[in-house]
Amino acid sequence: MSGTRTVPRTGAGAWLPRLAWAALIYNVLVILWGAVVRISGAGAGCGDHWPLCNGVVVPQSPTLHTVIEFSHRLTSAASGLLAIALVVVAFRSTGRGHPVRLGAVLSLGLIILEGLVGGVQVLLGLTADSTDPARGFVQGIHLANTFLLLGALLLTVLWASGEPNLRLRRQGLVGAWSFVGLALLLVLGMAGAVTALGDLLFAPADGSTPIETVKRDFGVTASVIENMRVVHPMLAVLTSAFLVWLGVFLRRERPGAGTNRWSAVLWALLGVQMIAGLTNVVLKAPAWMQLTHLLLSCLLWLATVMLVYRALTALRAQSHAGPATGGDHSVSDGPGRAARNVNV
Repeated sequence: MSGTRTVPRTGAGAWLPRLAWAALIYNVLVILWGAVVRISGAGAGCGDHWPLCNGVVVPQSPTLHTVIEFSHRLTSAASGLLAIALVVVAFRSTGRGHPVRLGAVLSLGLIILEGLVGGVQVLLGLTADSTDPARGFVQGIHLANTFLLLGALLLTVLWASGEPNLRLRRQGLVGAWSFVGLALLLVLGMAGAVTALGDLLFAPADGSTPIETVKRDFGVTASVIENMRVVHPMLAVLTSAFLVWLGVFLRRERPGAGTNRWSAVLWALLGVQMIAGLTNVVLKAPAWMQLTHLLLSCLLWLATVMLVYRALTALRAQSHAGPATGGDHSVSDGPGRAARNVNV
């Protein structure tokens, strides 16, 4: 997929970037509200009914937990309507083959999948106080889908704003290492979802130290969710180190203002997130700290997607700045590798 197609700035086309931004920001808020549902234990507020709530469309004389869960379902449904509107406007304001159409359709599909995963949790009773190991697995899948949704919405914003399409082929080690970075961050988020669930279901005892908590997590009676709690901080250190290196690597291989800017943003967010993670452990995961940690995770994911996007599209920019007589540009595949010609 190559070539840049502009978006009309009149009629429906003028609304497309605004609508895409609105969908992205709104979904971040929906994600945070979903965390409130989990933290408050309100996931079973509508019983084991889905998409109905306690067997009815609108619950009567609802409890607080029912209000929290039902409001989350309403806000999630609204995100679906927003995604449908985004698809309609994208198809009305752009021509066939425009990348923003793909971004809008992909976003809608992931929102539908997000709702289905949430429905599975409710129907299987993997909510509230359930300690079923399957709940940790579903929670991880839910978070992975959430990150993919935010990534799709961000790409939709970029393409709706007239930014160039992505070309994944012939990116060399830049593409390979970028994919590894995104994959590591995705797995880290999934592990974090399991850890957050463990902090909710098996809260550290008052006055206990982190070492004592880890020992309890591997006790004879400990569950799989408790066993997995230590994975997230270990993976966080590994992933952070890799992303710092990735920023340096992309700056060298695909130099440009965009790559420099977003690698700096990524490094700053990594530092803040590490501090937030340590604070979360020390304070034994209070609700406000969990929400802060989740918000930073979303921002860190979006910053990484932006960095990778700028690095991958920089190949075309470098090509356009090259000799006019050929469509080739000499691109290094990485440290110690010979440069090769890449047709763009």
